[in-house]
Amino acid sequence: MRRVIRILTAVLFLVPAAVLLAADAQAEKDAEAAARAWLAGVDAGKYGASWEAASSVFRKSMTKTQWEDALAKVRAPLAAVLSRKLTSATFTKTLPGAPEGEYVVIQYETDFSGHPGGKMIETVTPAKEKDGSWKVSGYYIK
Repeated sequence: MRRVIRILTAVLFLVPAAVLLAADAQAEKDAEAAARAWLAGVDAGKYGASWEAASSVFRKSMTKTQWEDALAKVRAPLAAVLSRKLTSATFTKTLPGAPEGEYVVIQYETDFSGHPGGKMIETVTPAKEKDGSWKVSGYYIK
């Protein structure tokens, strides 16, 4: 009987962990789809549209003109994407300097035609909005 109780207790502790892992995996999948759609606009040079499609936190952090200028200086010279490979996607509820929420930090190894020096790392961070949608809240190229 004690063995049955121990097994049941272990199962009760494991089930919530499994549910959380499944929820995190779904969040990562949904956020990655949002990131890829957003990146398609950036890749097409639609910088203003990418600002409009970004999260509310992102849009509050800079004006549309500031974003367009920044991408024109940094992203445009890199030119076309030759390849983009997902290397990681990590769900988190906290990020430095950001309000508490739901985020997925996604990294891609990307090869650009205008950067013959090798692949670069793009970090895209979608955030879950109040309406349940995932929208990009951060974008960095290194």
